[in-house]
Amino acid sequence: MPTGTLEHANVTVSDPDRSSQLMQDLCGWHERWRGKSQFGGNTIHVGDDAHYIAFYTSGAVAERYAKGQPLNHLAVVVDDLDGAEKVVADAGLEPFGHDDYDPGRRFYFFDWDGIEFEVVSYR
Repeated sequence: MPTGTLEHANVTVSDPDRSSQLMQDLCGWHERWRGKSQFGGNTIHVGDDAHYIAFYTSGAVAERYAKGQPLNHLAVVVDDLDGAEKVVADAGLEPFGHDDYDPGRRFYFFDWDGIEFEVVSYR
């Protein structure tokens, strides 16, 4: 039976540079690639050497979708939850849904395009 891992997620955003910078500040990731999308528009890949998020824009304002249509949230694991929350707040975004649970702690935030992120720490 095959096995696999999630290599990347591709999401449409209004400003790929802004979204890329937030994830670099939040997770210590780096920009892996940027360029024209095969379907037009621009894309920035930001992540580590094995996994990334592709932030795409077509240059037009994307139609907004309600949570869960089609994506509920993306989650990232960090080693310093309090530091991560400061990065989110300093970006002008509002952390919510704080929870301590077995085995970790977490909070959520919506980015500028309404994409929900979960930030979790298992320390």
